[in-house]
Amino acid sequence: QVQLVESGGGLVQPGGSLRLSCATSGFTFNNYIMNWYRQAPGKERELVALIITGGSSMHVADSVKGRFTISKDNAKNTVYLQMNSLKPDDTAVYFCNARHLTRPDDWWGQGTQVTVSS
Repeated sequence: QVQLVESGGGLVQPGGSLRLSCATSGFTFNNYIMNWYRQAPGKERELVALIITGGSSMHVADSVKGRFTISKDNAKNTVYLQMNSLKPDDTAVYFCNARHLTRPDDWWGQGTQVTVSS
């Protein structure tokens, strides 16, 4: 059974930091694109960052560049999103997504709420 379990969300003050984790199981971690998306109330889901599990290629959206970093631990089948200098506009539900490089596999976690507020 495929599982993607996000954790690490919560309430943080502006300027603070959070580290999200996405622990995966039930599939071979290699050969996937691991994505972090976010969705704020009333807004479309937005791609925040992605990383290729079988290599080191990664991408971070312009809106979070310089503040967010994506990383992975292949031994733990886990992807991380380090979020620094958080702003109220970063408030959203953050979702982990796994998409195979060649097969139509497309799996999602349940999401974790991040709220940036004073």
